[in-house]
Amino acid sequence: MTTPAWLTVLTTTDSEEKAHALAQGAVEARLAACVQISAPVTSVYRWQNAIETTEEWQLLFKTTAERYDELEAHLEAAHDYETPEIIAIPVVRGSARYLAWVSAETAPVTSL
Repeated sequence: MTTPAWLTVLTTTDSEEKAHALAQGAVEARLAACVQISAPVTSVYRWQNAIETTEEWQLLFKTTAERYDELEAHLEAAHDYETPEIIAIPVVRGSARYLAWVSAETAPVTSL
């Protein structure tokens, strides 16, 4: 099985402002071509032996598999959660024009 060339990477954070900062930083660094921020979602999870219910903002980063490691490192560094959710979902099919755009927008900038 071959590795997919494109990914949607998911994370969450606890405020709209933090969501925008994570999105802006990833796009500015060319680690994501686009980030979609969803309206607040309710997360129910177990953390440190307690059941928590939290309002969070979900972010979907559109990137390439080539840039994933850098995006993950960026999110780990920029995120204020002790253990942020960072999940990569393979894109198995998509519009050729859109996927070409994602590739172009996440390509590392080379200096001449």
